Amino acid sequence: MRIISKTSLLFTICISVFFASCNEKEVYTTDSLQDYFKMINGRYITYRLDSMVFTNFGRNTEIHRYQVKDVVDAQVTDNLGRPAFRVFRYIRDSAGLQSWQPAGLTYTVTLLPDQAEVSESNLRFIKMHLPVSDGYNWKGNKFLPTANCPGSTGPYCELYNFSNDDNMPDWDYRFDGGLNPFSYRSNNYTDVFSIEQADEAFNVPITVPTAYASKSRAVEKYSKGIGMVYREYEMWEYQPNTGGSGGPYKTGFGITMWMIDHN
Repeated sequence: MRIISKTSLLFTICISVFFASCNEKEVYTTDSLQDYFKMINGRYITYRLDSMVFTNFGRNTEIHRYQVKDVVDAQVTDNLGRPAFRVFRYIRDSAGLQSWQPAGLTYTVTLLPDQAEVSESNLRFIKMHLPVSDGYNWKGNKFLPTANCPGSTGPYCELYNFSNDDNMPDWDYRFDGGLNPFSYRSNNYTDVFSIEQADEAFNVPITVPTAYASKSRAVEKYSKGIGMVYREYEMWEYQPNTGGSGGPYKTGFGITMWMIDHN
């Protein structure tokens, strides 16, 4: 009769447990991009949009209010030859009393195995990247082009004389928190993921009028099964212009949009 010592038996059990653990594969699940980008022909989302503009040579700040509707038009091929979806934007008054008119904006959405790209006005953004997980981050602006403007290389330099966009390719997009309810102006949304993009400010609010000020704020929120339900995108610069004529001024833009309807 063979006698197995306690030490040998314990060693055998440990080895068995080790190999059993090695054979078990960790299963990691994540939401799919299609959960947040419902690219179906004819699908639309309607938003209220507040647009901040600086008028009178940057001395005045105005908020222009609209409704906009983004409609998935057709499956197309993007500029890189990949399957994508074309989206048309329409616009009308904020009360919704007028008929829809083309807004002059068309963009494409390209869904890749691990990321969703949106291209508009020759600017390509990685709006979402797998895995959909709290804290996961990626360079969402790494495809933005550099421009050849005097003193600036930012993608908006031909439109705005500011430096906010000089480091845009370095912005870290980040999932902030898990799926949570979200409310804005009496509109309630469920299962919302927030994607933080930028949150930088200097001398804002402007408490020292004789000093430079700037703000770069970008965040988007996506509701599972619907799509983007909120966006804040604000980039502007304040120049005190203490040594020149005309006084202080601002240059840049700001938009806030939130979903009010969808099909």
